[in-house]
Parts: sequence; C-alpha cells; structure tokens
Amino acid sequence: MVSEEYQMHNEAKIKDGLFYVGGSDRRLALFENVYPLENGVSYNSYLYLDEKTCLLDTVDASVSKVFYDNLDYLLGDRKLDYLIVNHMEPDHAANIGELLLRHKETTIVVGSMAKEFLLNYFPKIEAKFLIVKEGDTLSIGKHRFHFISAPMVHWPEVMFTYEEVDKILFSADAFGTFGALSGNIFADLGKYEKEHLSEARRYYTNIVGKYGPQVINVLKKAATLDIKTIAPLHGPILEGNLNKIINYYIRWANYTPEENDAVMIAYSSVYGNTKNVADILATKLAKKGIKNLVEYDVSKTDSSYLIAEAFRVHTIVLAATTYNAGVFIKMEDFLHDLEAHKITNRTIAFIENGSWAPAAKANMKRILAPLSNINYLNESLTIASSIHDNQLESLDAIAIAIAKDLPHLETLEIDTKPINRDALFKLTYGLFLVFSKDQSNKDNASINNSFFQISDDPSLFALSVNKANLTATTILETGIFNVSALTEETSYSLIKRFGFQSGREVNKFIGFEKEVERSNNGLYRLTHSTNAYYSLKVKQSIDCGNHILFIAELVEAKILSSDNSLTYAYYFAHTKPTALPSLNTGSKKVGWRCKICGYTYVGEELPKDYICPICKHPASDFEKVEL
Repeated sequence: MVSEEYQMHNEAKIKDGLFYVGGSDRRLALFENVYPLENGVSYNSYLYLDEKTCLLDTVDASVSKVFYDNLDYLLGDRKLDYLIVNHMEPDHAANIGELLLRHKETTIVVGSMAKEFLLNYFPKIEAKFLIVKEGDTLSIGKHRFHFISAPMVHWPEVMFTYEEVDKILFSADAFGTFGALSGNIFADLGKYEKEHLSEARRYYTNIVGKYGPQVINVLKKAATLDIKTIAPLHGPILEGNLNKIINYYIRWANYTPEENDAVMIAYSSVYGNTKNVADILATKLAKKGIKNLVEYDVSKTDSSYLIAEAFRVHTIVLAATTYNAGVFIKMEDFLHDLEAHKITNRTIAFIENGSWAPAAKANMKRILAPLSNINYLNESLTIASSIHDNQLESLDAIAIAIAKDLPHLETLEIDTKPINRDALFKLTYGLFLVFSKDQSNKDNASINNSFFQISDDPSLFALSVNKANLTATTILETGIFNVSALTEETSYSLIKRFGFQSGREVNKFIGFEKEVERSNNGLYRLTHSTNAYYSLKVKQSIDCGNHILFIAELVEAKILSSDNSLTYAYYFAHTKPTALPSLNTGSKKVGWRCKICGYTYVGEELPKDYICPICKHPASDFEKVEL
C-alpha cells in the first residue's frame, strides 16, 4: 500500500463499499471547446470495494493526478478486478490506457460498440474484455450490476449500469450538470432549482437535447427499476426525491415547455434600433401581466444559454436585423442551433428590421422550416431602420397574440364551455376512470379512487397513482390526463377491464372502441356509465413513497348526465359480486381475500409486503376468511 503521507487523495464515501474517486476542473473555460463554463466541471468516477473491486468509468486527463491518488489509496494492495465503461467519450475514458498499464489484471466490462470505440482510441491496448449487453448481470460479491443499453444518450455506445443492492443508477452523461463540485458530492434537492437547475438544463439541452426520443426510451427502461440514487458522470450525485429531477428530464426530452408562462425575446441589433423594438415589446408584455419574461442580445449571449432558455420557455420572439440580404450573423447562428436541436412544441413570433430591403423574417422561417409543431403567430412587424408611431399598434397586436396564446392566461368560461363549473359538484369519494397515453400515443386507462379538487382559483386537482401502474408512467411522459366520473350504472366488467389488468400486458381497448371518444386534448373519455368528465394538465408531481401525486390544472369539464356518482360504498354493496360460499369439506382452510377485487390468497399468514396480483393493492386491503 502506498503511504498516505505522500498522497493527495481526496476521495469521498458514498455508501458502505462505494467511493467517489473523481475530480473537478475549475480552469476549463470551454466544455468540449464549445460551451462556456462559469464554474468548471466535475469528472466523476466510482469505485466499489467488495469481494471483487470494480471501477465505473475513468476521468478526463485534466484530473488524472487526483484520480490515481484516490484510486491508489483506496485499493491499497488490492487488485482492480473490473473496469465498467459506460461511455467512451474522452472526458471519461481518457485514462483507460494508463489505468491498464498500472493494472494489467483488470477486466474491461464493455458493450460491443464501446469496445470498438475503445480500440480506436487505444489501438495498441492489451486487455481482457467482458462484452455485455442489455439484461446481462455481473456480481462482485455483495453487489450485482445490471446493464442497460442507452444508445444516443448521447453517443451510440452508451450504457447505464444499475446496482441492485444500493439501488443506484450509474447514468453516464444523463442527469449530468455543468459546474465543479465543492466538497459536497450530493445535491441538496431542496435547493436544486436554486443551485443546479439552470446548469443541469444547459447541460442537457446542449449536450443531449436533440436526442429526446432516445432519452424517453431509456427513461421508460429506468422506470421499471427501484432507483434510490442517480450517479452521473458530471455534477452532483442525486438522492432523495428523484421524481423532481426525472420530471424535468421528461419535459425536456418531450420538448414540452418547462414553464408555460415564460416568454423569451432574442434580438440581434447592429445600431440599437431593433433592440429598442424588443424593449418596447417587453414593456407591453409586462403590462399584460406576463412576469416570466427574459430578453437576450444574441450577439453577446452564448448560444448554449439561448438553447437552454428555448427549452424552458413557451414562446420565443425573434427580432433580427436584415444583413447582406439574409439574417444578422449571430441570429443566424442561433437559429441554426435551434434547428439542430430539433426544438418543437413552441410558439414563435417574428420582428424584422431592414433599412431598404427587409429579408430577415423570410430567412428566419426558412432556417426553422425543418422544425415540427411550431405555432408561428400571424402577428409580426417589419420596420425600416427604426420604429414609427404608426407601427406601435402592430407591436400591440403581437403582445396581445402572445398573451392570449400563453396557457396560464387563458380565461375560463362558465357554463358556455370549455368548463362547466357545475361539473365539479359531481366529484365524490368514489371510483373514476383515468385515461392517458404515452409518448408514442398508445392509449391507457385505469380505475382510480383518489381524484379530488384542491383549489378553485386556479382550478387545481390532485390525482394519486401507484408507481407500479402504467398510468403513472404515461402521465409523467405526456403531462395530461382525462378523468371520467363513473355512475352507479357502471358494470363490474368495466371495473375488471380497466382495474384488474395491466396495460403493459394487454390492450384494454380491444372490443371497447365504440364506448369511448376523443376529447379536445386527444385523450379518450367514456361515453356511458359516466356523469362528467375532466381534462387536466399536470402542473406538479410529488413523490409520495409508492405513489405519485399529480397536481393538475383543469382545462375542460363537462356534465354528461344527472345519474348518481359511483361511491366506494355503493361499489362494495351493489356493483362488486359477493363471493360464493365455499363447500363444507369438514376441514377448515384459511385464506386472505382482497377487499378491492376479491382475489384470494390461500394460507394461514399473509406476507406483510404482499401485493394483490390483480389490482395491486397492499396486504392492508386483505381480510382473513375461511375457505
């Protein structure tokens, strides 16, 4: 063992047998020689000391010294048995060659494509390889790793590694953050928005942002795992209410505006006249109640910050000077960056300046033409050199159009659609049918008994969903859902169809297509056995142990009938069939019956952690019965 006296080690314990052995670089000015760093960046590496030793990824060359000091100190006289390579980008893999010179005994655990990349970087390397694929496992004693393919997040060879004992997801570049670490390797999630969100957003949107569908695919895989900790290759380790961070990733990956009340004005101005128009518009927007409003001079602001803001806001105003019959250079650069990142689901408004031949608007639309699902406002403004008094009305029209388009400024209509507030009186503690769909537009529905109103102004509702249910995953993905309030006429077969089987295993809508129809948000709603329906958009999700609580804003509500709502009491008394008595065989058998669906577990004692295989309710909802 190397003497501690001469070591500069700076490792940190994560859990018993697991250590942080990475380091931070505060001198680096540009990440990947492109993205400005205000506070450097960390390069994370993790070491398990078990019956076998295992290192997860190496680090950038800039922090090699502290990395080897940490590794040598912790290993002591032990061999390094395994190196798991999750990502081959040089800021994580630069030290593989040197590591194998120091530890010739090490087996490299790697995917087949990553091995090809490795040999490209280190063509003369001599090493033992263990090629793994998705679903493979590796045990090092107490701890066992599962490997998850994560192609194009954000290189094609990427994989995640999940350790099942500590329930840690080693997520490669996913969930990474710009910024050096200062002693604390864990993020304070209570201060996440203040301390990390802006740089996490800028990291994701610029490094991974254009690969939204690929991110969604790997998030679906991760949703099946019991994850308590996320250990990325950049930035702090995440532990605690991970739902908060995952929700941000879902919104970014879906290109859903992070803040529906946010407007960004991005302008390019040579002599200040276009800037003046942008400033006037900002003032007009503020007077209309838009408080979440930012302005950027694209000539001064690095594009990485602009891209991050584009992912955050709902509406983007592009105000540009005509330049050489095209668009001012810096604005053109930003627009190409927007197009490269495949931004979608945004509202865009244009302002152009041209002293004699304005051409900026046409060229801006041409550059952005490949983008899908962009709402271009009809209202725009063209100025010749500077704005004149008779053009202020056009600027007013742009401000009005932006304000009307923002979801948070929509006025709720009473009685005359879209919301009939009398529908709210149909809510009761009872049974509801919740409709949702995933990112691929696959429909889903499930029975729920935890839907209720929590605020009148704004109209907010709460829906509690078991994490094990597909409904929780689909709502997290899309952020919308419908609720049909069931009536006393509801059949038990409908309850069974949507409540006692999983949408992961069956298509619940086969043979049921004529009994549902689409509402304005594109989701199904029930056409019978219901007295009202509600369309909602998620504002916040809260991790509540084995459930997720969705706080959602009412978008649409309609009364469909005057029939009585189906309460829990009525369901148990009239809808749910009574269990048939058992035959008297002369000997008594004991079992446990689910009070929700009637499934019976045979046995004297019901395991405390037992979950009903039909309706997924816990052991507390079972009653002891004689069979």
